[in-house]
Amino acid sequence: MTLALPNYHALGVLLLVFLALVLFSRDRIPLETSSLVVLAILTVAFQVFPYVGPDGRELSPTDFYAGFGHQALIAVCSLMILGHGLIRSGALEPVGRMLSISWRKAPALSMLATLLVCAVLSAFINNTPIVVMLLPILIGVALRTGHSPSSMLLPVGLISIVGGMATTIGTSTNLLVVTVAADMGVAPFRMFDFLVPAAIAGAVATLYLWLVAPRLIPIRQVPMQSSVKRLYTAQIRLGKSSGVVGMTLAEAIERCNGNLKVEKIQRGPGVFVTPLPDVVLKAGDRITTTDTQDNLREFAHLLGGRLFSGDVEVDDAHPLGPGDQKIAEVAVTPQSRLLGSRISEARLLSRYGLRLLALHRFNREDQTRSTGLDNTVLRSGDVLLVQSSGPRLGQLKDGGDLLVLDGSVNLPKTSKAPVALGIMVLVVLIAAFSILPIAISAVAGVLAMILTRCLNWKEAMQALSIQVVMIIVASLALGAALMRTGGADWLAQAFLVASFGIPSWAILGLLMLAMAALTNVVSNNAAAVIGTPIAISLAQQLMLPAEPFVLAVLFGSNLSFATPMAYQTNLLVMNAGGYKFNDFVRVGLPLMLLLWVVLTVTLAYAYQI
Repeated sequence: MTLALPNYHALGVLLLVFLALVLFSRDRIPLETSSLVVLAILTVAFQVFPYVGPDGRELSPTDFYAGFGHQALIAVCSLMILGHGLIRSGALEPVGRMLSISWRKAPALSMLATLLVCAVLSAFINNTPIVVMLLPILIGVALRTGHSPSSMLLPVGLISIVGGMATTIGTSTNLLVVTVAADMGVAPFRMFDFLVPAAIAGAVATLYLWLVAPRLIPIRQVPMQSSVKRLYTAQIRLGKSSGVVGMTLAEAIERCNGNLKVEKIQRGPGVFVTPLPDVVLKAGDRITTTDTQDNLREFAHLLGGRLFSGDVEVDDAHPLGPGDQKIAEVAVTPQSRLLGSRISEARLLSRYGLRLLALHRFNREDQTRSTGLDNTVLRSGDVLLVQSSGPRLGQLKDGGDLLVLDGSVNLPKTSKAPVALGIMVLVVLIAAFSILPIAISAVAGVLAMILTRCLNWKEAMQALSIQVVMIIVASLALGAALMRTGGADWLAQAFLVASFGIPSWAILGLLMLAMAALTNVVSNNAAAVIGTPIAISLAQQLMLPAEPFVLAVLFGSNLSFATPMAYQTNLLVMNAGGYKFNDFVRVGLPLMLLLWVVLTVTLAYAYQI
C-alpha cells in the first residue's frame, strides 16, 4: 500500500494536532491556556487561508466555536454539578460511614468492598468527588491501624477510573466519544451498551488491585511533619536599652536579615500602630510576629527586646506552647478556586486561617518555610502542611477548595440528601430508558437540585471547571478540523499502511494501545476526540462496523493508569499517599496492559472481527 500526502489544510491541521499534544503534555502550561492557543490558531488560520471541501462548501472559522454549545459539553457540565450536589447534600454519607465502620472489623474484605463501591459509584458520578470522599476515610484507617496508606490509596484511585468506563456518563471522555461518533453517523450508544466488556475488565482490575497491587507498592510516607518545625506567635517587647529604639521598622527588619514578618505593633493599652516601613520604633512597643522558636529567640536578641507569650516572658521555665494550634496536611482539590494561584496570592492566612509550613508535590519536595514558597503556583493534588486552629480546620471540611488529610470522617449530612439522590437516580433512569437524551435530563436535574435547594448557584458554579470546558471545546474543534480537511482519513490510511497484513482484530488492539499510550501523556479528552474520527475512518476503510473501533478509542482513552499526570485523581492520590512516579509505572502499567488484552479480546469476540 502507498500513502499519498495530505492536502495543505489537512497537513496544517495534523501539525496543529501534534503541537496541541505537546502543549497538553506540558505540566507548566495550564490546559486552558493550551486549549485557547489551539482555538486561536485554528480560527485565525482558516480565516486567512479559507478551505473549500470536496463538496464545494467553505469551512467557516467560527464553526470551531461550536464546541461551546455542543451537547457533550452541556451534559458534562451538568453531570459535574449533579455529582457536586450529591456530595454537598450528604447523599453519599451512608456509604462513607459504612465503609469506615467495616474497615475496623474486616480490613481485607473492606478493601474489596471499597474497590467495588468506588467502581460502581464512578460509573454514574464523576470520580473526583468520590476519591475526595474516600481519601480521609482511608487515611484514617491507616492512622488507626498504624499502617501506611500507600497500599490503599493508589488501588482505590485507579479503580475509580476503571469504574468510569462502564457507562456513557461515567466520564466526560465517554460522553465525548459517543456524542462525536453519533454526530458522524454511528448508531448512538445507549447508557449500558458497553457495560458487559467494561464489567469483565472491571472484574479483572478489581482482583488485580485487591490481591496483587498492594504487594507491588513500597511503603510510602509523606515525610513532612517530622521535618518541619511548628510556628509560634509571640511578642517582642522593646525596652529603653533596645538597640532598635529610634530606628524605623524597615531598619529593624533589615537587622533581622529581612526575615522578620511583623503582624502588628502595640503601643500602649489598646493602641496599635500600622506596621508601615517608616514607623519609628519606641521603647515599650510590642511587636507581634509568628515564626519558629529558634527564629523568635534570634529576632528578640537582634532587636534587643524580650520575648513574651501573652503576659509570660519566654524562658527555659516557660517555653512557648502551641495553644490551640494544630498541624495538618491539606490537599488542593481538582475543583479548588486556588488552582493556578501563586501562594503569595492565595491569601491562605486571611481567607482560611492557615499558616503554610511546607509544600509537597510529586516532582518537588520543598520543605522550606512558607516565605520560600511565595512564587509557587498551586496545582491540583498539591499537599500543603499547614498550622491552624481546630475550628478553622473544621471549616475547611465544609468547603471544596482544600481537603483535610487528618484521617477524620466528617461527611456532610443534610435533610436534602434523599432529594439529591432521588434526582440523580431519575436523571440516570430517564437517560437509560432513552426517554430523554442525557444532555437534556442532566440539565433538568440541575434545575431540580437548584429549585429544591440541594445546591445554590454559587455551589453549582464551584463544581464547574474552566479547564474541562476549554479542553473539550479545543478537542472538538481539532476533531472537526481533522474530519473536514481529510486529515482523519489520511491518518487512518497511514495506520493501515503501518499495520498492513495483520488481522483486523490486531488493528483494533493497536488502535486501543495507541490511545492508551497517548492518554497517559496528554489529556484523555483530547486523545478521545482526536481518536474517534480516525477510528471511524479506519473502520470504513476496512469495511467493518464502526462500533468496536469507537469503543477501542473509548476504552483506550480511559486506560490512564501508568503516569500520575494522566488523570486528575492520580495527582491527588499520589501526593496524599507520598507515592513516587515509578509507583504508578510499577502498578499502573501492568494494569493498563492487562485491561488492554482483556478488552481487545472481548471486543473482537463480541463483534466477530
